[in-house]
Amino acid sequence: MKMEIAMNWDRVQGNWKELGGQAKKHWGKLTNDDIMTINGRREELEGLIQKRYGYAKDLANSEIDDWLYEIEEM
Repeated sequence: MKMEIAMNWDRVQGNWKELGGQAKKHWGKLTNDDIMTINGRREELEGLIQKRYGYAKDLANSEIDDWLYEIEEM
């Protein structure tokens, strides 16, 4: 499953301009500047989710995986 998530994240990274808006909608506490800073990098998204929501690393990772699954279903 980890390999599949990594491959899916490559697609997210490549399409960040359109998916960044979906990320901002999903995590409403992220700012436009956050979305620009993230620029498709999972580690940046994870860190900003931790910072904005006060989540532990594992919870932020789980949230990202869930979001990734949701956007794959679209």
